[in-house]
Amino acid sequence: MSGALFMQAVRKSGSVLLPIDSEHNAIFQCMPQDFARGLGAVGVRRILLTASGGPFRQTPMAELAHVSPEQACAHPNWSMGRKISVDSASMMNKGLELIEACWLFDAKPSQVEVVIHPQSVIHSLVDYIDGSVLAQLGNPDMRTPIANALAWPERIDSGVPPLDLFAIARLDFQAPDEERFPCLRLARQAAEAGNSAPAMLNAANEVAVAAFLDGRVRYPEIASIIEETLNLEPVVALDDLEAVFTADAKARVLAEQWLSRHGR
Repeated sequence: MSGALFMQAVRKSGSVLLPIDSEHNAIFQCMPQDFARGLGAVGVRRILLTASGGPFRQTPMAELAHVSPEQACAHPNWSMGRKISVDSASMMNKGLELIEACWLFDAKPSQVEVVIHPQSVIHSLVDYIDGSVLAQLGNPDMRTPIANALAWPERIDSGVPPLDLFAIARLDFQAPDEERFPCLRLARQAAEAGNSAPAMLNAANEVAVAAFLDGRVRYPEIASIIEETLNLEPVVALDDLEAVFTADAKARVLAEQWLSRHGR
């Protein structure tokens, strides 16, 4: 939400930033060591951010208005908290990861492509201009990226079992449908707008998801609340953390007003 300020602090301190989130850690592992020179300078064409697609990847669209919080929290591959599980179902988690990837790897939103990969074995990929695509694979277990960051630039035993490609047998990929996953579209738009838009997106989503988990709104209304919030509040520059907190607070007020207007 404060990516510009965070990356300024990283550069000022001369730190090496080691991503822990499985997707960003995978991208980090597939990037050349000097990627800070710029993606074009190191021959990177695009970043491919993988997503499981969540529990509603194949649910008929007409049924989405009636899904329950319990169904939304039933992630097929990962064991997560309820809020993050709903974000995975709506693919807002992938939208937030797209914004993060833009900051972490100095990428434009157009250089980050989301790919649905139901098996969650390929954790992300990096596409190079010579036609090479490097991927990081592994069993879906957070011990792998944690161990990678703890030992970097060396490797240690994480305790994760070896990947059995014969047991997996197949790897599937598909493009995300933005009609099914409008939160992903909204996150990409926020990434393109920059400034306060990602902070407002995140805050509105937190209010909307909490309301859904409380049974106050239907699942598709999560995106409706976020979109109206973003449309009502103009995007402003974020020069310090106080401005980030202000954008966050304004978005929460607008999202709560949506709930009040609709009797929720």
